[in-house]
Amino acid sequence: MTDVARRRGTIRQGEAASGWLFTAPVLALLALFLVIPILMALWVSFSDWGGRGSPFAAGVHFVGLKNYETITRGGGLAEQNFGQSLRNNLWYVILVVPIQTTIALVLASLVNSQRLKGRGFFRTAFYFPSVTSSVAITVLWLFLFNTTGAVNKVLSWVGIHGPNWFNEPQGVLHAILGAFGATNGPGALVNHGFLGVSWWDWLAGPSWAMSALILLAVFTTSGTFMLLFLAALQNLSGDLQEAAMVDGANAWERFTRITLPQLRPTLFTVVTLGLIGCWQVFDQVYVATDGGPDGTTLTPAFLSYQASFINQDWGQGAAIAFILFVIIVVFTLIQRWVLRERAVSKRRRLNPVPAKVAGLPVGEVER
Repeated sequence: MTDVARRRGTIRQGEAASGWLFTAPVLALLALFLVIPILMALWVSFSDWGGRGSPFAAGVHFVGLKNYETITRGGGLAEQNFGQSLRNNLWYVILVVPIQTTIALVLASLVNSQRLKGRGFFRTAFYFPSVTSSVAITVLWLFLFNTTGAVNKVLSWVGIHGPNWFNEPQGVLHAILGAFGATNGPGALVNHGFLGVSWWDWLAGPSWAMSALILLAVFTTSGTFMLLFLAALQNLSGDLQEAAMVDGANAWERFTRITLPQLRPTLFTVVTLGLIGCWQVFDQVYVATDGGPDGTTLTPAFLSYQASFINQDWGQGAAIAFILFVIIVVFTLIQRWVLRERAVSKRRRLNPVPAKVAGLPVGEVER
């Protein structure tokens, strides 16, 4: 090895040591407040710790997968509550994520338009619910969706008798079917199920109370995601838009074929944050319904809190939290696969329409 190579190696080792030295405080904090608590919670999920003393005390025993089996195939109330919480939260995710993403994108496009007067006012107005206390807005929601509240009053103006939002456990889809006389489901759905909940109840839709919480989530989170879309829209180059306008593309064609593909990274971020937030919904349930009526607003996060802090069954609470973590990771991977970059097919390369829209090579338009 020459002297030059030896000196370069020494410099690189010194740079690496400096890098580790500068990042060491952050790594120590992450280990202390993130890694170690997660490992402790993982141990608790495999133990019979009752919440008193140290989880590593001599009286705490390793119980293997018992806590996980109790909530997934125990056949008792714990399994039924866990299944019902998953059902409720799944409907919450299915409805909140696409609605809030769509509304956020529409609002961002609206306040990004140069033709809109008072854009600053509308940006502030749309974002305002996101910075308001969730507890305060939830209490407001309780007044609005009260039996004699403003929402039912507005519905009465068009001849609709509003439901008893926070006391009616029936699912919305079941209520619609009931309006047409279908009050009982087929035997194949009623007599079979998953996690202690029949398939008929899995398909019941969100309860009226959960529907109100869904509207609350959309109202409070759309403004935040609007800002993400707005920042992305303002960073887009106008060259492709101008080229498409010269070639005669209308507004819808420019949006779907030029703007939307360029927003894919932001869309991935918004959907990921939406999924995580929806699967972790807790405070609105805690303030508004406490899991009722009849457990139709129970969510895994709230059930984990109940098992740990109310029932003092910390093993089950930790097990629910880790199952919830796995669910979030799986959903994130699925939406990452759905929104992945796709190679332009040969048919699209030969299709003259996109090239006509942008006036540029198709590959550049897709990118």
